[in-house]
Amino acid sequence: MIPFDLALDRRRFLAGTALAPLALSGLAAPASAAGRPTFTVAVADLPATLEPARELSNVGTRVTYSIFDTLIRRDFLGSPDGGGSKLKPHLATEWKRVSPSELIVTLRQGVKFHNGDELTADDVAYTFRNGRLWGEKPQIPAGRPYFGILAGCEVLDRYTVRFLTRVPDVLLEQRLASWCAWIVNKRAYEEMGFEAYSKRPIATGPYKVVSHAENDATVLAAFDDYFLGRPTAEKVIFKSVPELAARVAGLVAGEFDLITNVPPDQVETVGRYPDIEVRSVVLANSHVLVFDNHDPVLADKRIRRALAAAIDRQKLVDTLWLGKAVVPGSHNYPEYGDMYVEGRKLAHDPDLARSLLKEAGYKGEKIVYRTQANYYTNALEAAQVLVEMWKAVGINADLQVVESSPQMRGPGAQIYNWSNSTRLPDPLGALWIAWGPGGEVQASKVWAPESAAKFNEYGRALEAATDPAERKALFVHMLDEWEGEAPGTILYQPFEAYAVKRSIGWRPTTFYFMDLRPDNLIFPK
Repeated sequence: MIPFDLALDRRRFLAGTALAPLALSGLAAPASAAGRPTFTVAVADLPATLEPARELSNVGTRVTYSIFDTLIRRDFLGSPDGGGSKLKPHLATEWKRVSPSELIVTLRQGVKFHNGDELTADDVAYTFRNGRLWGEKPQIPAGRPYFGILAGCEVLDRYTVRFLTRVPDVLLEQRLASWCAWIVNKRAYEEMGFEAYSKRPIATGPYKVVSHAENDATVLAAFDDYFLGRPTAEKVIFKSVPELAARVAGLVAGEFDLITNVPPDQVETVGRYPDIEVRSVVLANSHVLVFDNHDPVLADKRIRRALAAAIDRQKLVDTLWLGKAVVPGSHNYPEYGDMYVEGRKLAHDPDLARSLLKEAGYKGEKIVYRTQANYYTNALEAAQVLVEMWKAVGINADLQVVESSPQMRGPGAQIYNWSNSTRLPDPLGALWIAWGPGGEVQASKVWAPESAAKFNEYGRALEAATDPAERKALFVHMLDEWEGEAPGTILYQPFEAYAVKRSIGWRPTTFYFMDLRPDNLIFPK
């Protein structure tokens, strides 16, 4: 019997020591002072940098989303689940397809940057210039999976730009509304330099940066010239509070207005306070495992496939997430629309796992799984359960808990956890961005080039394909290759819960983007 209760240590700790005393206080948040309030958010972690294409982590985009804007806006909140895919004008007022490889974009006039400059086509062309997000050696390599498709971004006049792609691209409009597409200020970027701009960027969003200290807080101030209207908060503070109990205590005491990363087993407890409400979404994001193909043991794909087959994902969801998370049908999601492959599942097959191990000649070599304790909700608890599942099929698994991502991915790493967001509602926006040649796993050689060759061939063909049936067939081939080579595997789509003062109007999205624009951050009058 697998001791799943190992994963519930936090629940017992919190119920017994951390949250119970708070129930006696019944403290309510103090009323706001006259004028606009300060909005304080307690987060588990803060980003190292605020350059929006350089900092693409979940904790980074949570902060930068209200500093920067995109040309086109994805209307997440247009859908009740916070995951709408409809596009609407934002910094651009309109866009027109001239051909499958050419898009003309017209800018909104009168938009101001935080330094007072007006947004013009020069800023847009600078943002998407060859050498920043794409090209042979881009300044920000993380931008290549999103905009490696570009062949150019040209200024036509002060308020008009032309985007050109090297092959037909059916997703360009979605790309311009998504990750890495946040517009930077050309003058500030050049005058400040890359590193200084990364710490205190100049953009067009509703809040501008006052200060940023990765281990303490990011402080933002209202930008009253924001083109969508005056921000509702005078100041926004993202405060680093790694411990869940401390975040909850601060919320109850009125120190914080909103806290992130409330685990499912604490939702009911936190939600009992009369002035606090828990608001949640299932994320367009999957927690995944990465298997290092260059490790002497994991170089055999049969062992990697055995590790994947041994995982009872639904048991993880039921035990750790109280049934609130979702097990997807591989790297394959309903939001892909017609590209979604019905009926596909990730198998839990312990007998297959044992057979693959025997076939591979596995002799009980130790296989180490590394994780950080607090970066992902339930990361440690899931790791404890996974190790027991692997031991149950004969894998000599060991768990190492480390403090940082570099340690997790450092020498000797065999398995580590990661997450993949569905950044575009299409396979090119999730599977290809994360696992393709421009993604982190192949770039770091964790997925060996020879075993990724067929996957890359299908992905490049998908990039250029426009026929729906052809695109879907290529996607199925990509899934088959990814599951067969098993450079990693999916665990589940997590449930993300935020606890917020009940009187504050705010809705979460299926990304970690924290939208604090005037239409989504509303205070009581």
